[in-house]
Amino acid sequence: MVLTPLPDSRTEPDGSAVIRVLSYNIRSMRDDCEALARVIGACAPDLVLVQEAPRFFRWRKRAAWLAARTGLVVLGGGATAAGPLLLCSLRAAVERTEDVLLPLTPGLHRRGFATSVVRIAGTRIGLLSFHLSLQRDERLTQAELLLERLETMGVEHAVAAGDLNDVPTGPAFRRLAGRLQDCRAVRPWGEENTSPADGPRKRIDAIFATGGIEVLGCGVPAGLPGVTGADLRAATDHLPVLAALRVPATGLLPPGAPGH
Repeated sequence: MVLTPLPDSRTEPDGSAVIRVLSYNIRSMRDDCEALARVIGACAPDLVLVQEAPRFFRWRKRAAWLAARTGLVVLGGGATAAGPLLLCSLRAAVERTEDVLLPLTPGLHRRGFATSVVRIAGTRIGLLSFHLSLQRDERLTQAELLLERLETMGVEHAVAAGDLNDVPTGPAFRRLAGRLQDCRAVRPWGEENTSPADGPRKRIDAIFATGGIEVLGCGVPAGLPGVTGADLRAATDHLPVLAALRVPATGLLPPGAPGH
């Protein structure tokens, strides 16, 4: 399948930025890491919101390998966020990062958020990578905590992306889509379903954006240069979600800072 390409990253004359955002569950890099790197590199992202990053032995080294292999840098997250990880290109200037551990339900996995505020061209953007619970009630609670966290980040524009373990008709997915733009639903591009990679039947991975961001296209990429269908199946058990977004120019200083 040959798609109309998503817009390339660029800075507009008014200071707004077109950015490419990738969300990807990488299953702790337990699969074909070279294929994984080829997929990420071919997407040419400015920002990568990862789920299931390595969390145990030498996890920092493995995250650094993936970043270096794809021409990116580690922004934050990983084991300290219970799995979500943020990568970025050198186009992004980092204002701050914070890893957030969510309340632990006995008998269930610890979950967390990897968050950051970055500046690209004339824009200031909040980021949040998440991986919601397999358990319905906990998943909905975590969706509420996600929305609360975005409210406290002190940014006008934000992107949240990850593995919801829920489909668009599910309560957690609907809660997020009711407050944020579900980028795939706003401007579909590419394929829809993300799981499992070897025969996708469900859309459980998504990119969300706050209302002031213009969605230029979002979906599972196909026909990536230098990437085969075998690569997508071998890289991990999820398919990636790629979006092109136009973020308006904003003040480069955080609210309350001198000169803001």
